Amino acid sequence: MINHDAVLRARVLLLGSGRLSVLEQVDAYRVLAEVSPKAYLPKLVDALLLMSYRTRNPEVELALTTEAVEAARRIEAGLPTRAERLRRALDAHQRALFALGRRAEGRAACEEMAAAGSNGRLATALAEEGRFREAAELNEKAARNGTPEISFWTMVEWAANLEGAGLHDEASAVFRELLDDTRRKAAEQRSALAILAWELVHLSRMREAAGDGADAAATRQEALTVLEELATTGEPKNWSCILGWWVTLFALSGRGGEPAASTESPMPAFGTLDCVSAPRDAFLGTLPRLEAEAAELREAGRMPEVVDVQRRISIRAAVREGNRPYQFGDRLTPYFDEGVALARRLPDDPVRLARALTDRSMFLVAARTFEPAYADFAEAVTLLDAP
Repeated sequence: MINHDAVLRARVLLLGSGRLSVLEQVDAYRVLAEVSPKAYLPKLVDALLLMSYRTRNPEVELALTTEAVEAARRIEAGLPTRAERLRRALDAHQRALFALGRRAEGRAACEEMAAAGSNGRLATALAEEGRFREAAELNEKAARNGTPEISFWTMVEWAANLEGAGLHDEASAVFRELLDDTRRKAAEQRSALAILAWELVHLSRMREAAGDGADAAATRQEALTVLEELATTGEPKNWSCILGWWVTLFALSGRGGEPAASTESPMPAFGTLDCVSAPRDAFLGTLPRLEAEAAELREAGRMPEVVDVQRRISIRAAVREGNRPYQFGDRLTPYFDEGVALARRLPDDPVRLARALTDRSMFLVAARTFEPAYADFAEAVTLLDAP
């Protein structure tokens, strides 16, 4: 039964000259949505989502997004804003569910979004659980959606999931498509040479992992040529912050050194690294434990393992801080210098030293310190390609 007094109070409140809080708006829209759903259900969804973004209480956020989804579903079919509001409500809802560890329900919300044509979050959720082949199938749909422009983020995520599924040649084919596009854009000064260098180095690592040493070596030589150009003349143009490209590929290069992802123990979706996710937070939360482990291994003289753990530490530092340009070099240089210094204590292990030098070289490119970056990578190439 409609409470007409409540309806009147809600209308008066909204018509008043004072500025309403979001809570007051929500309360008013809840009442009015019962009598004028076409006019007020969309406003209720918007206000509920705004409240959910502002709260710091996960349980409150879940309650608000649950109500937002229910309200969005009640919007009259055919209204032009219904689909977008439902998508936004489901997106906020799945994030709230995942944050509370309710993965099955969160994945169900992602599946509903995918059924409506927005499959990005479902692909990420599947990759977090190690279901790479299923995620890659969704990535392919996103990449082949008719948009002529090739997206770094879409192609890297797709290639990462193909590689995670053990489809190394297919992954390399996708990544080469991205690389070819970057080559063209760099030649036309529509993309940074730094991005081209990062992509070439990443492809060389992919081919090495696939057992194609000759292709990996040829790709390294091309990367070395690009780095020599950067060291000699610098970037032809100034670019806005491109650190995200480096962070994404560096983190992806370390996936093999991490525990396998599963439904019970999800890992970040390497290749995309969503800015807000429970697996990402858990991944970063292991940093103190890894630092303690590195100290114990060093004390025991187990240097190869120290080098490997130090790399895992550096990757977490990059994920945590690598997108922030302010004092970028000062904050991250010690991690990469330490990695190289430790690897140099293993004279009979050129592969680990080459990996540490490559890591530091790509970081130095991100820091726009091109001459040392070239020197490091030249040494790494010599170590890996020596007869």
